[in-house]
Amino acid sequence: MGPLAGIRVIELAGLGPAPFGAMLLGDLGAEVIRIDRPGATDLLGLGRLTCRNRRSIGLNLKDQAGVDVLLDLIETADVVIEGLRPGVVERLGLSPEVCHGRNERLIFARMTGWGQDGPLRDRAGHDINYIAVTGALDAIGPPGGKPTPPLNLVGDFGGGALYLAMGILAALLERETSGRGQVVDAAMVDGAASLMTLFYELQALGLWPGSRGTNLLDGGAPFYDTYETADGGWMAVGALEPQFFAMLVGQLELSFDPADQYDRTQWPELRRLIAAAFLAKDRNEWADEFSASDACVWPVLSMAEAPDHPLNVGRQVFTRIGGVAQAAPAPRFSRTPADTPGVAPQPGEHTDEILATIGRDPQQVLGLRDAGVVF
Repeated sequence: MGPLAGIRVIELAGLGPAPFGAMLLGDLGAEVIRIDRPGATDLLGLGRLTCRNRRSIGLNLKDQAGVDVLLDLIETADVVIEGLRPGVVERLGLSPEVCHGRNERLIFARMTGWGQDGPLRDRAGHDINYIAVTGALDAIGPPGGKPTPPLNLVGDFGGGALYLAMGILAALLERETSGRGQVVDAAMVDGAASLMTLFYELQALGLWPGSRGTNLLDGGAPFYDTYETADGGWMAVGALEPQFFAMLVGQLELSFDPADQYDRTQWPELRRLIAAAFLAKDRNEWADEFSASDACVWPVLSMAEAPDHPLNVGRQVFTRIGGVAQAAPAPRFSRTPADTPGVAPQPGEHTDEILATIGRDPQQVLGLRDAGVVF
């Protein structure tokens, strides 16, 4: 089920954005086969959700026989995803050139932090580093305070996995015309910079004049910020447009002229008025009061609360697999809906059945096991 049904993806096991990109493709119906290494374990117990919708084969890629098995699998594949450092797959004998020699229609998708070329291609890094050099991290945080990491959403998952998946889909679409595969070089530094496009435009237009935490969308505007409630909860206010701001002023009964919304000299007083108003009631009381309003005011929910919110229940934003709440596949399709995600496999769980799809009989599989090529 799903719009990518019939697409086979081979994923070289890794961490972070590459598995998440493969998860997105698997959620939409692609068959994802994860290549796990001997002794593979989940880092800190992670990966059980981002590695859903997979089958796993255990392969020793340090043995040429294991590489040969993988190349046979690649002959049957549409996509290969690898998130290793530049040069690693080449040393394994699995370069794009070698793989395209076996399957010229293959999309070879590479996920790194700094890219396949450039001065930092061989350097280690993490999300916080990639967003630091693109201007994203400097723009996030309280006024007068230090830059605040926005989880690892901007570099790893937004700038990494989503651009990886988009690149793969674009390459698959182009293949319908050319009949040929190609390499997709997805770098988190590229994606994070791309995500900042609007903010560089606002800066160029003089509409992002202040330092971090003092601008329109970074908490600087009092009508686009969070406010504490009487019980220690929080409400998120996003009343950007004049008509929504007027509703906010009315419902909070503020002594403030809505026409002065964008007068920055009045923002400190406006913030004081809004903050004092929200401290008068508990979070859930405010949530009920704004539930039918277009003032763009919503309660800030914890991860424990979010799956049970009426909006998320009504739209089935979350699902539960093995008792664990997790996001349902997105986006949604009218004719080819995605199936309910499957649980993540144990490393090597499907080795025998995957080998059967490339013609290995039980005796050959036993031989590969005895030789330590597969597990």
